[in-house]
Amino acid sequence: MLNLKRCAPAVIALLFPFLLNAQAVINLQEIIREGLENNYDLKISRNEQQISDNNVTLGNAGFLPSVGLTSGYNVRQNNTDQFPDDGSETVATRNSVTQTLDAGVNLNWTIFEGFRVQTNYQRLQELQTVGELNTRLAVENYIADISAEYYNYVQQTLRMQNLQQAVNLSRERLRIVEARYQIGSLSRLDLQQARVDFNADSSQLIQQYEILHTSRIRLNEMMGADDVEQQFVAADTTIQFNRMLSKPELHDNMMNVNTVLLLTEKNKTLSELDLKTLQSQNYPYLRLNGGYGFTHYGYNKGAFDRQRNWGPNVGVTIGYTIFDGFNRSREQKNARIRIENQELQVERQKLLLQSDFANMWLAYQNNIHLTNLEKESLENAQINYEIAMDRYKLGDLSGILLREAQNSLLEAEQRLVSAEYRTKLYEISLKQISGMIGEYLERSL
Repeated sequence: MLNLKRCAPAVIALLFPFLLNAQAVINLQEIIREGLENNYDLKISRNEQQISDNNVTLGNAGFLPSVGLTSGYNVRQNNTDQFPDDGSETVATRNSVTQTLDAGVNLNWTIFEGFRVQTNYQRLQELQTVGELNTRLAVENYIADISAEYYNYVQQTLRMQNLQQAVNLSRERLRIVEARYQIGSLSRLDLQQARVDFNADSSQLIQQYEILHTSRIRLNEMMGADDVEQQFVAADTTIQFNRMLSKPELHDNMMNVNTVLLLTEKNKTLSELDLKTLQSQNYPYLRLNGGYGFTHYGYNKGAFDRQRNWGPNVGVTIGYTIFDGFNRSREQKNARIRIENQELQVERQKLLLQSDFANMWLAYQNNIHLTNLEKESLENAQINYEIAMDRYKLGDLSGILLREAQNSLLEAEQRLVSAEYRTKLYEISLKQISGMIGEYLERSL
């Protein structure tokens, strides 16, 4: 007969080698730092920001002139018939070839166009700030996501430890039942039920290993690790959360430095600059053009064998659009409406933030109370199981009632871990919405 209590440790050792071997210990700060350096999404965000930085130049705004160099060579063959008006003989010229070689440097410069150039430069600067805010938002989201996954990994580790303890308790029960079965004090039904319960707990432990493995791979992926299967254990053995968060401080920071709100306000600023760009059409424009050219003509017939022209040229163009079908007025009216919409978007975003903050704060407080309650429940469940086990060893309690006490203990342990994890998630969300998520890089909370 196969003795499960003897073979189970060997099976578990094969499935969970990391329980037996020393593993690298890594904390949240190390995970965040490595991820900030290697995460591919953040690298892409930083490259996008670099594009915005590169675009902020006087030339891109239109302050500087454009200078071009041109050159060309042409050959032209002509046949000409000339008919004098005095009726004399027609003069015919055949196969007259003209070769033209020209080269020149041209300059074009918009001196004034209704402050459009200055507005373009302001817009490029605002887009540069938007790029920085987008990178900042990506970093904040990343820190929040990887922090949540790190504590999920801690949660799943604790769950596996709880299930390991459940397997140990079931193994002890099976040992007692087997001993009593051998002396005939318990029936085969009791033995079979103990084996079923032991297998059920072992099955949950195996499934939990898969969940823990998935979380570890996810962390490696988020860190941009070369080996997504690299082994490590979390430095945190419990889920600790800050019970002393200040609601006024978090709320004030949210209204002042929340990145999404700042981006919404920047969109309003960009809409105002769009209006200024359109208003530049209300002014005349002044453009300067100049250059220096050289042209060489070569003839095979005629009085001259060749001819050369060279010299500078300069000109000024001034213009003003008097009427364009009222399109200018229509576009500016629409731009003002878009500014109004952006103002409404800012107020709407503020309201959404306040709503989300209120929900998060309430959930955070409730889960703190729930955690305290679950700690008390766990203490009672532990005492209840100890009493049940003592009575079971004395033969004063059935296996079914002992199993209920064991399940109650496991459920209490798992509920406490879940409550602590949910509280930590709401803490992370409050830190993120208030722009204080970077504190997780400084110290473990």
